Amino acid sequence: MNRLFTTFVPFLLPISLFSYAEIPGLTPEKNWNLGGYVKYMASSTIPNSSSESSSFDNLIHQRFNFEYRFNDELRVNLGMRNRLMFGDTARHANYGDFISYDSGYVDLSKNWIDKNGVVGNSQFDRAYINWSKDDWQLRAGRFRINWGMTTVWNPNDIFNSYSIYDFDYEDRPGSDALMVTKNLGFASSVDVVINPNKDSELNSYASRYLFNNQGWDMQLLLGKSHLDYVIGVGFAGDIYRAGLRGEFSWFEPTQRYYQNEELTASSVSSLEMDYSINSSANWAIQGSIMYISEPQDVENTVSYLNLPLTARTLSFTHWTWYSSIGFDTSALNRVMLIGTYYDDGSYFIGMNNTYSLADNWQLLGVVQYFDGSTDSVFGENPNTLLYAQVKWSF
Repeated sequence: MNRLFTTFVPFLLPISLFSYAEIPGLTPEKNWNLGGYVKYMASSTIPNSSSESSSFDNLIHQRFNFEYRFNDELRVNLGMRNRLMFGDTARHANYGDFISYDSGYVDLSKNWIDKNGVVGNSQFDRAYINWSKDDWQLRAGRFRINWGMTTVWNPNDIFNSYSIYDFDYEDRPGSDALMVTKNLGFASSVDVVINPNKDSELNSYASRYLFNNQGWDMQLLLGKSHLDYVIGVGFAGDIYRAGLRGEFSWFEPTQRYYQNEELTASSVSSLEMDYSINSSANWAIQGSIMYISEPQDVENTVSYLNLPLTARTLSFTHWTWYSSIGFDTSALNRVMLIGTYYDDGSYFIGMNNTYSLADNWQLLGVVQYFDGSTDSVFGENPNTLLYAQVKWSF
């Protein structure tokens, strides 16, 4: 792992410096690209209970996205993120282990500091080679496999599930896999993916058939996701200028027990609709509903927000609702209001405010509030989370 970092980091940094010396209009066409961002975020967690103390944390998050093209058919992509975390949360025992955890077949994460409430980590979440010719594509390494057709909860996204509350990691994690794609025509293709795991019982593989029928995108998928055989369907289209999307997946255990726990079958389905209003404020309204026949059990808000999610564990209740509304207050400022409700009485209310400071600079403010009835998951320890972030992209 150390060799991997010492190999690539010195290589990327000179390229970044060299890019500033290029003269627009006189620079020859390159066979590589380098981009990314640097972000600083301050955050605070404020419990409702006066018996619990508030916490304050800092995060410096830097990312490289590098692509090298050997020719029109073959290219290599690398995505690396470096994070420096310091504050109250970083002082917790085993926090460094949590940050450095890498679920991939190859461990591409390394902590370079972990002491006195300071944790520094570097990770490659993209590292793959891509070959394409005519209607064929082959990709191998670590990359994102996005099979979701909905935008909130994705039962079909069996390789790269994520939390809707994690707004800071917009790139999303990748999977160590081999993928072969055959294009069959307009909006139609077949994908086959093999995703190995360090535990052979958790190996995943699947195939997907994507096609278009009368303006509607549809997909069928079949395979194995960790300890489940899975079959799924999805669709996306428009009705009277409103977007309508849906996904359904059935998970059937490959065995009856795993690590002394009984496994059960489960179905996960989601349906969402959105509508945009043409106006100076660019109003956008969205609603979504999800049903899980066998939801996961969680102890509290903190444990749920930090659990590694899969396509079958996107919620802890049978029914979950989501709604959002977004609008521009000016040409440079956009506000989004978000709400989710769980049928155990838990609810979430959030607000995001994005302001463009300059062409490559963005300011983001986020408020997240978790609460609920007394015996609900969020209601057991209600709290407010505040975030302020400034981002420079290059």
